[in-house]
Amino acid sequence: MKYFLLLVACAVTMTTHAQRADLQYFRPNDQRGINVFETAKADTVPFDGVAVRVGGDFAMQFQALDQSNDANNLVELGDNFNLPTANLNLDVQLIDGVRMHLTTYLSARHHPEAWVRGGYLQLDDLGFIRPGFLDGLMRFATVRIGLDEFNYGDAHYRRSDNARVTYNPFVGNYLMDAFSTEAFGELTVQHKRLLAVVGVTNGKLNQNVVVNDNTDNQPSFYGKVGVDKQVNADLRLRLTGSVYTNHGTTTGTWLYGGDRAGSRYYSVLHTLPDTEGNSEGGDFDGRYNARFAKLTAVQLNPFVKFRGLEFFGIYEVASGSNETEVGEEGAFTQLAAELIYRFGAQERFYVAGRYNTVQGKALENAAEELQIKRLNVGGGWFLSKNIVTKLEYVRQEYTGNAWTGRFAGAEFSGINLEAGISF
Repeated sequence: MKYFLLLVACAVTMTTHAQRADLQYFRPNDQRGINVFETAKADTVPFDGVAVRVGGDFAMQFQALDQSNDANNLVELGDNFNLPTANLNLDVQLIDGVRMHLTTYLSARHHPEAWVRGGYLQLDDLGFIRPGFLDGLMRFATVRIGLDEFNYGDAHYRRSDNARVTYNPFVGNYLMDAFSTEAFGELTVQHKRLLAVVGVTNGKLNQNVVVNDNTDNQPSFYGKVGVDKQVNADLRLRLTGSVYTNHGTTTGTWLYGGDRAGSRYYSVLHTLPDTEGNSEGGDFDGRYNARFAKLTAVQLNPFVKFRGLEFFGIYEVASGSNETEVGEEGAFTQLAAELIYRFGAQERFYVAGRYNTVQGKALENAAEELQIKRLNVGGGWFLSKNIVTKLEYVRQEYTGNAWTGRFAGAEFSGINLEAGISF
């Protein structure tokens, strides 16, 4: 009820402003936003005063998974609905070429209470300083400043963000899920078919100014270069390479652990209580974070779309060190390949498959490598541009002799049915 009243209050407050479906330099929060990466520099929406767009996302899943491990100590998973999730999105066209975004998680697996995910200010025109100011540069440049998702890699454009599931053809995200919300500033330049991004974050998910054992206030730096070409009406080619680096002693852990929403697969790899009533497991099980204190990551992303057929790939290497003793250095390689075929009027239907692996060593002197394999197969139907339903089969395995405890010989598999609304 309090969320409903909040939405009503927002609607009443904004009656003096224009509620607009599309804003300048904006990625639509529906089916039209699929395969949109960086927002385009084409100015197709005229500015006629402050415009406020109130949007939202709602998603729920029916989960039917089974799991096992060598110790036979995992909880039994039943077939039932997960906690529904919801986002509230506010987008405001403040002045010509300047837009604000804010997302609040109204309900998430890890934060069932309302939680501000983040927000940013996007500048595509500096005419507010004086007419024509740096027009030659701003024809190609975009500046984002805020505390929000930053642009490392292309995979984050295709993931589910709590209740916003429209852009993801599957239910699950990637095993090494590069996504974090940090204080950041970035410059994006797009000229013809070429793309370049440079940016910096403060390296923190949880913000504070105190230097102690939990933070050393070291920034993270990242960048991206690539090409994105619409060859003809049927064929689009995109290839990008991204790098991220943080050389602090505590701040490298967030790139693969900065999503406050939690894993997309609920209660997997949770153990039964032992004789003392203790159990293992958390909201983020099902994906992998090496938790390197110092981290350098490189991600390559090819994307090809030919008519209704799409291919998207990930080749990523994440290496790091805790530098507490010799042999603490390690590295992991992530590979992912997904193939999607969209068909029907407005490509309302699709079938899809994804294979994702992570392999490597947390410690350089480890005897064997850790390995995780995941297979996703499924499909979906857009009832409208705002409503999607998905059916997915997933199988995930923890292979090799390097795994210990609850992960040794662990696997889970089964069916997920998801419905999502975004507007």
